[in-house]
Formats: sequence, structure tokens, C-alpha cells
Amino acid sequence: MAKKRKPEATLKLMAVGGQANPAPPLGPALSQHRVNIGQFIGQFNEKTRDQMGVPLPVVVRVYRDGSFDFDVKNPPVSYLVKRAAEVAKGSALAGREPAGSIKREQVRQIATQKMEELNARTLEAAMRIVEGTARSCGIVVTD
Repeated sequence: MAKKRKPEATLKLMAVGGQANPAPPLGPALSQHRVNIGQFIGQFNEKTRDQMGVPLPVVVRVYRDGSFDFDVKNPPVSYLVKRAAEVAKGSALAGREPAGSIKREQVRQIATQKMEELNARTLEAAMRIVEGTARSCGIVVTD
């Protein structure tokens, strides 16, 4: 059995799918840990080509020799909620001035998609988390 390498650093970053570039925040964060930025950006853009323009959390593990590997997570719940409500941004006065609305079935789809990354054991609990995010964005959940 091969010995499992321990990463020297673990970075949690947000990058735009298929459009990552060496500008901040990626470039400085990666170069600080001696990662070949061009190689990372090429691999990331190739892996996320089908999610063009979507903000994606990425976890980069950097090893002692400068090599790296990374995992791309699902888009943030707030992005998915705003996309489902078809609004560009949430309400500045959340709770008082609605920015849009989504149906409970859309909440269920988002919760199903994000289930493995949310701190919830059941789908109903995940749906409550998604509803709370929608509420904080000023998006009303309807039946």
C-alpha cells in the first residue's frame, strides 16, 4: 500500500468556473505556497469548463515538493438560490423588501444538490438551511 502524503498547506479559495486567472485572490494565495499558478489555472479551467462563469469553492492541497491537487465543490447556496429566483443580487433590506421568490420544490433541488456539503443529516434539515439562506438574501419561499 502506498504511503499517503500529508499536505504542507490546505487552501480554501473561491474561483470562477472555466475563467480562473492569476489575478487576486488566486495568484497571491497560490504563489505564497510555491504552486505553479499557470499549471493550476490550466487544470482548474479544464476541469470546470462545463460550469463557465459559476463561482466555485475549491480546496487546494499543497505538498512539500510544490505539487498540488484540488477538489472543486458545488456552488454556494446563495448563488444557487439567486439563480433559481432569477435575480442578480439579493435584497439590501432582507426581511422587509423581497428581491424575488422561489418554490419549495426548487429549495428541495438545491438541498439535494448541496446535501453532502451541508451540516445536515436529513433532507428536511438541509431544506431549512437553504430556506434560511434564501431569507437572508431577501428571497421568499412559496409553496
